[in-house]
Amino acid sequence: METTMSDSTTALVVGGTSGIGRAVAQALHDRGEKVVVTGRDAARAQAVAKEIGPNASGLALDLSKPETIAAALSGLGPVKSIVISAIERDANTIKDYSIERALRLVTLKLVGYAEVVHTLASRMTQDGAIVLLGGLAKERPYVGSTTVSTVNGGVTGLVHTLAVEMGPVRVNAVHPGIIGDTDTWSGKPTEFLDGLRARTPTGRLCSTADVSGAILFLLDNQGVNGVNLVVDGGWLLK
Repeated sequence: METTMSDSTTALVVGGTSGIGRAVAQALHDRGEKVVVTGRDAARAQAVAKEIGPNASGLALDLSKPETIAAALSGLGPVKSIVISAIERDANTIKDYSIERALRLVTLKLVGYAEVVHTLASRMTQDGAIVLLGGLAKERPYVGSTTVSTVNGGVTGLVHTLAVEMGPVRVNAVHPGIIGDTDTWSGKPTEFLDGLRARTPTGRLCSTADVSGAILFLLDNQGVNGVNLVVDGGWLLK
């Protein structure tokens, strides 16, 4: 059965120009929703929106500059769904610690995420939902993940407090493990990837489709709230 787009509400995907965000934006559009994707560059966001389809639009938004977020989102009307998938990878060891890079990532992922929700709180529909993107570096730290592990742990706390404050709007997060078909991982040596698969009970790495499907589940299921959902194929078990 063909779905129809709602003219009155919007699904906003922050960081929707590539990767998981791009896949979620496409899925939302394909099921008939009006979608707005954001990226740091307006021209790229608009180009990606055109690729997604006629009911998508793009705008510039930089989470690392939270004082600009309200103005960037001022043109949005009622919002039913928010997916904040924008990330920035950072290798920042304590031995060679960069305060500048650490502040940027903390601002982007914790202050920036929160400011998007703050900006749109009064425009959310009561049956709306918000999904944030974390990551499993909070559970499996590695050399250089000092800031990444910290902010992903912070996403867990952010979900809990936002779920309390935003009700009846639901707030959840997805924490992906290794996503085998992303640019970050797909180019790794075969023997390295085989070793990762061997540590996963399913014998396969998760895909972008796995993560985007989990995000859609959290957007749709009215009974799920305040949940930090791990999507890793059981990788943390071994």
